[in-house]
Amino acid sequence: MTLEILTSDSLAPLRHGFFTRAGGASSGVFAGLNCGHGSSDQREIVSINRRRVAEAMGVPPDHLLGVHQIHSATAIKVDAPLPERPRADALVTATPGLALSVLAADCQPVLFADPKAGVIGAAHAGWRGALDGVLQSTVDAMVDLGATPEGITAVIGPCISQRAYEVGPEFFEDFIAEDQAFARYFANGEGDRMLFDLPGFGLNRLRAAGVGHAEWTHHCTYSDPARFYSYRRSTHGKEADYGRLISAITL
Repeated sequence: MTLEILTSDSLAPLRHGFFTRAGGASSGVFAGLNCGHGSSDQREIVSINRRRVAEAMGVPPDHLLGVHQIHSATAIKVDAPLPERPRADALVTATPGLALSVLAADCQPVLFADPKAGVIGAAHAGWRGALDGVLQSTVDAMVDLGATPEGITAVIGPCISQRAYEVGPEFFEDFIAEDQAFARYFANGEGDRMLFDLPGFGLNRLRAAGVGHAEWTHHCTYSDPARFYSYRRSTHGKEADYGRLISAITL
C-alpha cells in the first residue's frame, strides 16, 4: 500500500506533506504509518515507517527531524541533524536538506513557510500549546532567521474538529480567563459540556501572530478512522494505545 500524503497548494512548491496512516508497516491498533516512538508499537517497525517518510521527503532518515513534544510554547531553531530530540513543540530552519516534522493524533500539526526568505517551520499545537503561544513562538523563531510575518504561510493539517471535541466547563474557563473573546470558539453540547473549535482557535492565533496566509485542510482525525489516528477515538474505544500521524516540510 502506498503512502497517502495530503498537501496544500499554499505551501507549493516546497516539498511538504500531512501523512495519513496509509502505507505503513504497523499492525493491530497501530495499523498503518505509525511514526511515534512514544507509542508502545515495536521500535523497529516505527523506524521503518519513519524511513518511508524520509524517503518521500527526499532526505536521509537522520535528516527527518522531530522534537520530544511536551505541549509547550517552545520553538527550536536547527541547522543540522539533532543528536537527540529536544523537549519542545516546534522546529524552524533556514537550512536546505532538513525535513522538519511533528507528530499528532487530534492535536494540530502546523506547517509554516516563507519561501522568499527561505525559512520553514513545523509546530505541534494542542489546545494547551496553542493557548500558551506555540504558534506565535514559531513565527518569532522564523523571523529570527530572516522571515517576515506577512511572508509566512501556515497550514493546519488533520486534527480533531469541533463536532468531535467535547470538553468540560473548567476547560472553557481556562480560555475565558485568558480572553473573553475566546468564547466564540465554543458551542453548547449536552448538559454542561461544550464543543471546542481547535482549528478555528489555531487560525485565530496564527492571524494574531501576523502571518500572511493561514488555512486548515478541513480533515477531522476523529471522524475518519481509515485515514487518521485519534487519541480521543482510541480512548472512547478503550484501546490500549494509538498511533501518531506525521507531518513534515523541507526546503
